[in-house]
Amino acid sequence: MLEVETPALLQHIAPESHIEPVACAAPSSGWLRSSPEACHKRLLAAGYGPLYEIARVFRAGESGARHNPEFTLLEWYRPGWSLDQLMQESVTLTAQILQCPADSASRFTYQRAFLKSGCPDPLNASTEEMRAVCAARRLPLPDETDREWLLDYLQTEIMEPWLAQQGGLILITHFPPQRAAMAKIDPGPPATALRFELYVDGVELANGYQELTDAAEQRARLEAANQTRITQKLAPLPIDENFLAALEAGMPECAGVALGLDRLLMRKLHAERIDQTLAFPYDRT
Repeated sequence: MLEVETPALLQHIAPESHIEPVACAAPSSGWLRSSPEACHKRLLAAGYGPLYEIARVFRAGESGARHNPEFTLLEWYRPGWSLDQLMQESVTLTAQILQCPADSASRFTYQRAFLKSGCPDPLNASTEEMRAVCAARRLPLPDETDREWLLDYLQTEIMEPWLAQQGGLILITHFPPQRAAMAKIDPGPPATALRFELYVDGVELANGYQELTDAAEQRARLEAANQTRITQKLAPLPIDENFLAALEAGMPECAGVALGLDRLLMRKLHAERIDQTLAFPYDRT
């Protein structure tokens, strides 16, 4: 596998409704990357791969027990691999580092994990039903929330603590299509995003996709993410035409995953907070 090194400072950055990039001085001066994904896919389209990078990445407003604005991702891509193959590799690598049996990993669909944890059905519940569950559990809510924000909130506040109670390695699969991000969609029925998340003791470590290769569909998703940002009163981000041109030229079928190394170290050390794994967390820089 080829180790690559890609830029941390970018002229363009993929808009995502739930991730705010770090702007450098002014938007015209670029952004610090929130992921090396777009650059990796441009390399894949140019014929490089399989490849990986240990990358420093940045996300604005992310701080807390499991977040630091600057953190380290291990991201890798496997041309010709299926999502199942990549899931198995991700579990095997994580299990080796944490010294636990890889065959102990459990699997839940996104819908089943929500329901088992006491959340409403994520595929069918209305925003009113989701807000009612939050109110019943006395979870604070802003006055205005959209469906995607509520799903993220329920996942963080209810589903992930339930996963922690289950313990061990857990794979979450079969995400709803609207949560596909840059993953392909299996038309089903029912339609599901070809995506997984890997948890250890309730801490999300990895997020993997059967990667979307259709440039037109990717453009539509980026534009939709910008519309969501506008609805959230955030500035839209310029579309990365170089990335879309690489998809148009022909990125190979592949699976890719990003794994948070700081969080992996948290679990290895049985630490409760990410700053216990960092010599210089942001609040001490």
